[in-house]
Amino acid sequence: MSGHDDSFDPKTWAATPAVAATVPIVSAPPARRTTVDARSPVAVAGLSAAILALGGIAAFAMRAPPAPVVAAVAPLAVTPVAAAPTGTRRTLVLARAADLGAALRDAGVRDADVVGVAAAAAPTMAGHPGEVRATLSLAGAALTRLDLAFSDGSSAAIVGAAGAFTATSAAAALDTRIAVVRGEMDADSFYSSAVAAGVVDSLIPAFASALAFDFDFQREIRPGDVFEAAFAQARDADGRAIGQPKLVFASIATAAKSRTLYWFEDAGEAGWFDGNGASTVRALMRTPVDGARVSSQFGMRTHPVLGYQKLHKGTDFAAPTGTPIYAAGSATVEFSGPKGPNGNFVKLRHSNGWETLYLHMVRIDPGVVAGASVTQGQEIGAVGTTGRSTGP
Repeated sequence: MSGHDDSFDPKTWAATPAVAATVPIVSAPPARRTTVDARSPVAVAGLSAAILALGGIAAFAMRAPPAPVVAAVAPLAVTPVAAAPTGTRRTLVLARAADLGAALRDAGVRDADVVGVAAAAAPTMAGHPGEVRATLSLAGAALTRLDLAFSDGSSAAIVGAAGAFTATSAAAALDTRIAVVRGEMDADSFYSSAVAAGVVDSLIPAFASALAFDFDFQREIRPGDVFEAAFAQARDADGRAIGQPKLVFASIATAAKSRTLYWFEDAGEAGWFDGNGASTVRALMRTPVDGARVSSQFGMRTHPVLGYQKLHKGTDFAAPTGTPIYAAGSATVEFSGPKGPNGNFVKLRHSNGWETLYLHMVRIDPGVVAGASVTQGQEIGAVGTTGRSTGP
C-alpha cells in the first residue's frame, strides 16, 4: 500500500499526529510579595501573643500601615455590537440533485428565489449525481444562502444579494484514515465473526477473496482462530466518511498456519502481496463462493435424493440463494446453460488443462456463454437449487 510508512505493523498506520490546540493566554498581574520580619505588624502581633501567653505585660507602640492608594481608571469605551440578522437554518438531504427545486418549495422558499438559486446551483451540481446535503439560510420566506455538500466531499455555496444568486465551489479537502480491527472466529461463520469485530460488511468479500488462495474457509478455519484487517477511509474536514472504505491489510492465524497480506498499488500494478513482495495469485482459488460451508465432500456417499451409495465427484458449498459464485481461475467457458440433474450449469476449461464445473446455479451471469473468456475471481452466477439438489 503506497502512501504510508515502511512499517509492516498496521497499527502504526492508524496513528495520527496530535493537533495542538490554540489556547488564548491571559496575563495575570504579578503577585505582591510580602516579607515578614521582626518589624512587621504580623510579627509584632505574633510576639505580643507569645508574651501574653507567658503572663508578661508589655506595651508596644504600633504604627498603622499606610492606606492603600487606589489609582483612578478611566471608564472603557464600549462599542455596540450589531445584532445578528434574524433567520432560520434548515438542512435537507436530497437523494439526487434534480430534487433541489421541489425540496426548496416544500421548505417554504418563495418561487423567485427557487428559480434563481436553482439556476445558480445547476453548474456546480452537474457532476454530482449522488446524494446532496443542502443547508438553507432563510429570512422569512427569502433564501439568503444555500450550502451544498456532495458525496465526494466537495461543496458549493450559493449566496443571494439584491435578488441575484452567485455560486462558489470548493474542492474536497479529504484526509485518509486507517482503522485496524482484530477478532476471533466464532462457531457460526466468518461473516458474523468479522461484523462482530468491527469489519465493515462491504469489505468481507474482499477479505475472503484476498485469502482464498491460501485458506479453505469451510475446512481450515476453526473457532478461536485470529484474524486482523485494516481499511482506509476518506473523511472530510468534519470527520464524515466519504466514499467506500478500502481493505489494505488482511491476516489470519490458525493452529496450522498463518498468512499476512498487504494491498499494493503502484504504476498501474495492484494486488495482494505478502511481506516478501510475492503475489498471492495462484492457478485456482480454493474457495469460489463467499461465506459458504461445505455440505458434502468429494467421495462415496449415500445420495440425498436417490438414496443409494454413489461417488460424489465434487464438493458442495451450501450458501443462501443468490450468493455470488466466482470463476476459480481464468478460463474459457466450455458449456453454459441448463443440463438435467446439474440444473443451471457452467463448465470452464483452464489453460493448464484442468476443468472446473459449477452446478445447481439459480442464474448464470450475462456474457458467460460458450466460447467466452472469464478471469479469475469474476462472478459467473449465483448459488441456487436448480436440478437434482436438496437446497441451495
